[in-house]
Amino acid sequence: MPPIEIIAHRGASRERPENTVAAFVRAAELGADGIELDVHLTADGILVVHHDAIPHAPPRPELANRDIRSLTFEELSGFRVGGQPIPTLAQVIDAVSSRMIVYCELKGAGTASSAVALLAPRGAAAAVHSFDHRQVAQARQLWPVLARGVLEASYHVVPTDTMASVDARDLWQAAELIDGEMVEAAHARGGRVIAWTVDDPATMLRLASIGTDGLCTNDVALCRRTLNR
Repeated sequence: MPPIEIIAHRGASRERPENTVAAFVRAAELGADGIELDVHLTADGILVVHHDAIPHAPPRPELANRDIRSLTFEELSGFRVGGQPIPTLAQVIDAVSSRMIVYCELKGAGTASSAVALLAPRGAAAAVHSFDHRQVAQARQLWPVLARGVLEASYHVVPTDTMASVDARDLWQAAELIDGEMVEAAHARGGRVIAWTVDDPATMLRLASIGTDGLCTNDVALCRRTLNR
C-alpha cells in the first residue's frame, strides 16, 4: 500500500496562523503531502482562503460582523489572522510547491466554479471536497477529472452512499467514526478515506493500521514522527 498521506489542516496551523500563506509554506517545509484549506467568495468575486464566513478583528467598525460575501476584496484586505493577511486561493497556489496536493474545501456558497477554474491546471495535485455535496456535484459537472470528496460527520448505514451520489474519490470522515469496515467499503469502490482532524499519536497509529489513506492534522511534524516518515 502507498504511504498514508499527511495533510496539513489549514496549513501548519500548530506553528503558523491558520489558512495563511505562512502556514501553507511552513507545511511544505515540514514535508506535508498536501494542504487542506477553506474558500469563500468576496462580493466582487475573488476566492479567498478563510474558515469562518464572518472574519474577526475588523480593521474598521463598519466592517464588523459582515459576511465575506458582503465584503469586497479591498475591504477584506484590512483583516488579519495572527498578523497575517487573508490570502486569495490564487496566492496560495502560487506559494506552495507543485508537488503538494491542494485539498480545497468549498466552504462558502457558490465557490465551486471559481475553485475549479483555479485548481484544474494543477491536475492530480488538486481536489475539492465539501459538506455541501451539491457543490461537489457542480464541480463534477464543470471538470469531471478533478478529484472530489464528500465531508461527513456521521456514519451512514452504507458508508459509501454519499460518495457514490457524486462519484467522489475521497470520503472525508470524522476520525473517531472511522473503522475497518468503512475503509474496506471505500476501497472496494476504488475510493479513499481521509480522517479529520487527527492530532494524537494513538489515533494516528490506529487509523494507519486499518488502511486509512490520509490524515488531516494540525501537527505535521508530530504526524511524520509517529508514522516514521
